[in-house]
Amino acid sequence: MSRTIAYIGLGSNLGDRKNYIDKALQLLRETPDVTVERVSAIVETKPLSDTNQPKYLNCVAEIRTPLSAWKLHEQLINIEDSLDRQRGEKWASRTIDLDLLLFGDEVINSDTLTVPHSQMHLRSFVLSGLRQLNPKLEHPVLNETVDMLASRLNGGDFVLRPDMPQLISIAGNIGAGKTTLTKILADIFKCPAIFEAYDTNPFLAKVYAGNQDLALDSQLYFLFTRLEQLRPVSLEKGKPVVTDYLFKKEQIYAKLLLNAEQLALYQKFYSIVSPAVADPVLVIHLQNPPQQCLERIHKRSRPYEQRIESSFLEAVGAGYEQGLRDWKVCPVVRLSNFDCFDKKTIDSLIRQLKYYLACG
Repeated sequence: MSRTIAYIGLGSNLGDRKNYIDKALQLLRETPDVTVERVSAIVETKPLSDTNQPKYLNCVAEIRTPLSAWKLHEQLINIEDSLDRQRGEKWASRTIDLDLLLFGDEVINSDTLTVPHSQMHLRSFVLSGLRQLNPKLEHPVLNETVDMLASRLNGGDFVLRPDMPQLISIAGNIGAGKTTLTKILADIFKCPAIFEAYDTNPFLAKVYAGNQDLALDSQLYFLFTRLEQLRPVSLEKGKPVVTDYLFKKEQIYAKLLLNAEQLALYQKFYSIVSPAVADPVLVIHLQNPPQQCLERIHKRSRPYEQRIESSFLEAVGAGYEQGLRDWKVCPVVRLSNFDCFDKKTIDSLIRQLKYYLACG
């Protein structure tokens, strides 16, 4: 009889949390036709919704079973019931929670069972447990390893929020293809696209020509234009919108283009404006090499960009890498040498993006 490898997430935030997890694992071991192969380390995590709840203990178990996913799911519910799991409010505290994360490479979507777990790719505490057991394990819908999915979260845990604008911000160097990808995504999602105000900035060309005195004017123009574009009241809740820039990147260019006095004044304005700007729910980081970006810059022949040097692009790229390395606002999908004009590549990206949006 064939046996399927499945992964189960365990969590508890009521009573003796460690004891409830130990009891659940023991009941799993005692379940007919279920063999517990390995268990990840237990980690403590904050609740996903109500911060007044107690913290959780979480781990992941790898099992083998000849049971169907449906039968295994029934057994997990029985174990929860035997350990006083109270059902009701979605995010309520619980003595034990047993989630069927993966069942081989099966994909199930029904009212009572969804496999893979619909939001496992947003939970670092789940992915870290899976990485311990099998870092090359592949999500059967996203077609990415748990190692890759975990790297997108930078240790954060996220929930889908339909009460927020579904803002997708595309980050990357000058010439990386941000505007092109923004147009493609907006067309596919049938949603608004918001573009950086390069063409209307009256100071930008003079700054790139070497006029340092206007650098602050240029950065403040971008700052307040983006505030106008990205105020939450300007964006529709629960609906996608794509920008060809990441607001937080303002700091990258400011540090490169402004002198110390200008930067100090700029940062005072930034600290006032930043809290009033909507956060993205997803960042796409285009990680194209500086030389490739420079070639694209020369091809598109914007006069004010032609004096940009590779060293400047290297500094901008390093700024993005540093700024997004510990990014905790939302997941970051990193794309290297991404081809916006390859249909298979775009189709794959769209399939993945839908899993990160509450409007998916």
